[in-house]
Amino acid sequence: MKILSLALLVAILLFTGKLHSQSISPIDSSFLNLSYKLTQTALADTFGYNLLRELCAFGGRLSGSKNLLKAEDYLLKTMSGMGFDTVYTQTFTTTNWQRGKVEKFILRGKNSGSNVNFNVAALGGSVGTNGLLRADIIEISDFDELEHRKDEINGKIVFFNFEFNQKVYDSFSSYGPAVNFRVNGAHRAAKYGAVAVLIRSVASNFDDVPHTGTLRYIDSIPKIPGASLGVRGAVFLSELLKKRAMGEITQPLMFEMELDCKTEGTCEVKNLIAEIWGSEKKNEVIVVGAHLDAWDKGEGAHDDGAGCVQSIEVLHLIKKMGIKPKRTIRAVLFANEENGLAGARGYAKVTQDDVKKHYAAIESDRGGFVPRGFTADASPEVISKMTSWLPYFTMTGIEWFKKGGGGADISQIKGSNALIGFYPDSQRYFDVHHSENDVFSSVNHRELELGSASITILTLLLSEFGL
Repeated sequence: MKILSLALLVAILLFTGKLHSQSISPIDSSFLNLSYKLTQTALADTFGYNLLRELCAFGGRLSGSKNLLKAEDYLLKTMSGMGFDTVYTQTFTTTNWQRGKVEKFILRGKNSGSNVNFNVAALGGSVGTNGLLRADIIEISDFDELEHRKDEINGKIVFFNFEFNQKVYDSFSSYGPAVNFRVNGAHRAAKYGAVAVLIRSVASNFDDVPHTGTLRYIDSIPKIPGASLGVRGAVFLSELLKKRAMGEITQPLMFEMELDCKTEGTCEVKNLIAEIWGSEKKNEVIVVGAHLDAWDKGEGAHDDGAGCVQSIEVLHLIKKMGIKPKRTIRAVLFANEENGLAGARGYAKVTQDDVKKHYAAIESDRGGFVPRGFTADASPEVISKMTSWLPYFTMTGIEWFKKGGGGADISQIKGSNALIGFYPDSQRYFDVHHSENDVFSSVNHRELELGSASITILTLLLSEFGL
């Protein structure tokens, strides 16, 4: 053990300060040892995990909320005291959507004793119901069925009951088809006279916790309210409607919906930014980023508190280990990703004429679960080079680099060599995503810190050896 510790110490001393500019060998022993030490330090230090606990204590961090303002102030103060070369903010304006206090969906039977109260959550950006909305409901499985039954829609609440596909390994491949109904269901149904929409939550588990998220309106089509049902509630409603269609339920059924959500003017939001300046190529910037805002259901622990603390922890680990990176490392906590992308768009506009150029960017916005790989919007040659770096991730769980998107926030950055997305295991992400399940207690400290180590190792490889 003494020999190993000495070897690691020597490796760190060799790596600290200005590194040699020669290309990295297939397996560089000093960097390999450094990657081990970085991972061990992250796991033992638990800086990110402890910071996440404090961040989640503020609750959901929706744009325009007092919770977000408190979180911004807390993290800005925290980063300002960490010894980075610079810490600053960028302020932007976005729409101010507020959930309100009333979220009801009730089945009225023959008498009050047979009423059923469903758990629902207003979809982000939804208009309210303007009081109590009473209407019948029609179940629709997909948009093809909507078109086929368009003459039956007028005056009804459309219930989109599209199931999350459980037959695949990567749950993110199931998200796109399912979220289509959350995003586009309201305007598609309103086109044929629907008065509101309900969706089955875009969720991989089977509880009765509704998952929220943004819907989209089209100006030429009436805006109607939208809400999500928990999965168990959606299953119950579907079975009820099928029994009615088969004549097993003969009494009249009436559904009542009430939402008091609204958009009220605009609000200011901030990007929080911290940097460690490069020792040789200060004007070449590597961004590590995530979004600070979170839906007001839950605490925003995995989405995207985990990514925020991992981005800060990259700088923390570099600083703690005395490493002086060749290129500038910039942590960006983006504002307003969930319902507007004001922070990402604003960042891209503000930095487009900056003398500092984006060399690469890494985003963490898939939760704080055990690392699996990285996706990259980059050339095949760049992805091949990053794949050759896999030996340095042995202790972290990273197994692959693949072609793919980097993330919603960094997608606005132009001219970079690579936009990279951190990809942890996806099995549990959509159990918690955009819901009251997304709380600090759902995060495992080892999984979170392995992610921080993975992103830090990749950041340093990009900084020191380039693409």
